[in-house]
Amino acid sequence: MPWLHLAPYVFGGAFLANAVPHLVSGMMGKPFQSPFAKPPGQGLSSSTVNVLWGFFNLAVGYLLVCRVGAFDLRDASDAAALGLGMFLLALLTARLFGRFNGGNTPERS
Repeated sequence: MPWLHLAPYVFGGAFLANAVPHLVSGMMGKPFQSPFAKPPGQGLSSSTVNVLWGFFNLAVGYLLVCRVGAFDLRDASDAAALGLGMFLLALLTARLFGRFNGGNTPERS
């Protein structure tokens, strides 16, 4: 498989990972940060907005992973590209949103 198909898998993994917190927060009826809040990415959006944003991310992730190339979860390079996208977005959002939700405080024993 050409290596050019791996880039959409990385981005697809990022979109799929981003769908999770928005869908879960929205389904729980809780507000959550989104690009549509004021200020964008810092303020809170309604649970309805988060469900819509989560499904949009899910659809884009699906298109990037399942409609570009021939993604095979048993192919190590495909799975690694998908996992890398998920990992990088998870790490980035943990750092960005941790400052709003107390997740960046040092642990104390």
